[in-house]
Amino acid sequence: MNTRLRGLGIVLGVIGLAFVVAGGFAFFRVQEGQASLQAFSAAQGVELTYNEDGQLIDRGETAGADAIMALLTDDWGYPVVAGELNPADPVVNTGSEYMFQMATVAYHTLNGTQTIVLDEEVTYNGEVFAAGPHEFAIGGRYWADFDREHPLEGPARAQAWSGTAHALIAELGVGTVTASALTLGLGLAALFAGVGGAFILTGAGLVWAMRPERVRVPVLRAAVTPA
Repeated sequence: MNTRLRGLGIVLGVIGLAFVVAGGFAFFRVQEGQASLQAFSAAQGVELTYNEDGQLIDRGETAGADAIMALLTDDWGYPVVAGELNPADPVVNTGSEYMFQMATVAYHTLNGTQTIVLDEEVTYNGEVFAAGPHEFAIGGRYWADFDREHPLEGPARAQAWSGTAHALIAELGVGTVTASALTLGLGLAALFAGVGGAFILTGAGLVWAMRPERVRVPVLRAAVTPA
């Protein structure tokens, strides 16, 4: 029985070692991915802006950044991780940073104003729109919220939600997914290492517990009879 349990302990140790190796490999690949994501963002110059107090700002104001953060956390319900917003490393390379940058693009698109120029007078649903320029406030409208037949809303949608705006949001979304996947990979690496360590500890414990014990042989001493 002892021999079998010792063998089981050795097998558990080998399995644990395999888990530790897998965890190390996963950690290595995650580090490669994080380095690549960092290099990609740095090459594009995608950075968040902070003031001297380490607060996020947009166009020089903290109020703008607060409004963007409200859009991200309140309207979109994204769980921002404060530790991922690092003033010492403004390059966008974490999930929260990518999502904040995406919210920045969306915020300015949603709250912008577009100039629509009509070549001639247009009547729509009984309302007359004179020829010439018209200022149209987007007013928080997303792509699907516009009346495409409206003489101002239709053109304003194409101008506000342009191909550039969609492309930026899509690219930042890919960055968010990539950063989240790398975080998940880091968690899996830690899980593999933890499971491997538990197997190794259990196996070593079985081998130690089933080790042969030394048998102490009592020494017989001749009785001395006093004369």
